Amino acid sequence: MEKAWRDAKDENVGIVFITGSTGGIGEACAWKFASQGAHLILNGRDTDKLNILRNALVKEWGVDVLALPFDVRNREAAKKAISELPPEWKSIAVLINNAGLVLGTDKEFEGDLNDWDTVIDTNIKGLLTVTRLVVPGMVERGKGHIINIGSIAGDAAYAGGSVYCATKSAVKALSDGLRIDLVDTPLRVSNIKPGMVETNFSITRYKGDKSKADAVYAGLKPLTGEDIAETVSFVVSTPAHVQVAEVLVMPTNQATATVTFRN
Repeated sequence: MEKAWRDAKDENVGIVFITGSTGGIGEACAWKFASQGAHLILNGRDTDKLNILRNALVKEWGVDVLALPFDVRNREAAKKAISELPPEWKSIAVLINNAGLVLGTDKEFEGDLNDWDTVIDTNIKGLLTVTRLVVPGMVERGKGHIINIGSIAGDAAYAGGSVYCATKSAVKALSDGLRIDLVDTPLRVSNIKPGMVETNFSITRYKGDKSKADAVYAGLKPLTGEDIAETVSFVVSTPAHVQVAEVLVMPTNQATATVTFRN
């Protein structure tokens, strides 16, 4: 099917690929870029949620949206999905490696090994898999921007989060390493490091216990997914010769991962 947007004259309109797009920061990024006329490849594990989001974006903004359901931990599924993209969807301009999670608040010597596998396989290996599958095409085309959603947790460990913090430290190292590897190309790599963002992040961490999740943000105004999407949009919109390598974004009443002021 011929895509009208192939002939778009606005050079800022392109294809944005977002992993973990069915909630929180990923969904907010989808809405933000759709509002700017971008066309979206939306990845997530839940096909129903992907289709609901796709239909809403198409109805609201009239952009083309391709749902690409797979778990970033499943390397073979990722290879199949990305290799079989229709030709008109292969020219990805922006990759947002957003899929990530944390499970539990156990001490490092008491944690659940299966939970750790899930966190490491999603936050590190999943990011690496999608990067490996998408970035070569960007290099070939001589154009692209990779956005890795890191965390303030990658700057310093905190109690009950050592494995998660380690994965976000890895995201920083992988972002820096990729930037080095791409220094002789026009591609850009940015690591966005949010502080406290009220999404389903803490609900996932506490395995559905909403009261514990709500307590994380009690007494202060946290960031929202939309705040991070605005930051991502700004970083992508800078001139081609400007590479915003890292952005640390926190609520006003947060100073570090562990220092906050609460009313």
